[in-house]
Amino acid sequence: MPELPEVETVCRGLRGPLEGRKLTRVIQRRPDLRFPFPDRFAERLTGRTIVRINRRAKFIQILLDDDAVLLIHLGMSGRMTILDAATAPPPGRHDHVDFETDGGKIIRYCDPRRFGMMDLTRAAILDEHRLLRNLGPEPLGNAFNAAVLGTALAGKRTPIKAALLDQRIVAGLGNIYICEALHRAAISPRRQASTIPGKRAERLVTEIRAVLNEAIAAGGSSLRDYVQASGDLGYFQHRWQAYGREGEPCGYDGCAGTVQRITQSGRSTFFCATHQR
Repeated sequence: MPELPEVETVCRGLRGPLEGRKLTRVIQRRPDLRFPFPDRFAERLTGRTIVRINRRAKFIQILLDDDAVLLIHLGMSGRMTILDAATAPPPGRHDHVDFETDGGKIIRYCDPRRFGMMDLTRAAILDEHRLLRNLGPEPLGNAFNAAVLGTALAGKRTPIKAALLDQRIVAGLGNIYICEALHRAAISPRRQASTIPGKRAERLVTEIRAVLNEAIAAGGSSLRDYVQASGDLGYFQHRWQAYGREGEPCGYDGCAGTVQRITQSGRSTFFCATHQR
């Protein structure tokens, strides 16, 4: 599933061809993705001008000139690709939505597994949307710091890896970047979350910010279905120090340990027991 860096990269790629442009035609090729499309979805978007594109956690927010907001989640395999309308190939079987603009571009949404979603809401009530209202702070925002994280983790007896996957603790983090941040912060993914507040929380916040910023600069991590809106691959997977490196030498500077893989919350966790305590 695309995580925060991948979704941020997609948002940045869409801003150029979409912001300030009018949607001249919207083609919806099926009635649903993970959830049904809103009533009159294509009709309500056609003719609207895109004012701004934001990201909240793993959600793309497309703000329109009538106060409506198109909310998009890419799910497991969703991707948005920018095409020239004059040369765009015919849609494939998994190309479910086309957004055509007055700038001669088509933004095509492809989703083979159909775990993504699109919804329409209003800007005035956006933060109260059922998928957004319980989200924690943005890890790259000013509201996220060691004190905030420490308060959220206080008294939690779950492993820190599982706690960070909880979007109510911090928004947008997923399996890959949690593994990488814990590795860099020298914190075991099995450590009880309630033991993190204090110095460990300071290290962890620093490394969460660092790994996310580095991943965004590299265009995200291309794993399975993810590509940027331009069609290019991300490159951060070449900098992974722990994730996906079971049996390989630990990437932590000066560590002679080996990366292990365990299963937590139904997902693979990669870490080095030598320096992650």
